[in-house]
Amino acid sequence: MSTVTKKELIDRIAERTQAKRVSVKRIVQAFLDEIVTELCQDNRLEFRDFGVFETRTRASRTAQNPKTLARVDVPTKRTVKFKMGRLMRENLIASARAAAQAKPNM
Repeated sequence: MSTVTKKELIDRIAERTQAKRVSVKRIVQAFLDEIVTELCQDNRLEFRDFGVFETRTRASRTAQNPKTLARVDVPTKRTVKFKMGRLMRENLIASARAAAQAKPNM
């Protein structure tokens, strides 16, 4: 498994669309900024067939340090949850099946 950076995505999109890299970079950054802005306002973002981003509030709790066994208070925090859409789920399942079939049985 490899990591794809924002720069690599921008390069791929620019190449595929024959658009200038600078324009693609501005558009991608504006898109990401809008996602952050909407999530900060507790709005739900839904992209059909891709997935849904929404914020969740995790309640405060008491945890335990496994090394010292000391009790630690963990404060309330907001997180982002992503639920993949139908098309993404189908593509992931299909690629997993193809990878499993390509593996030689030992």
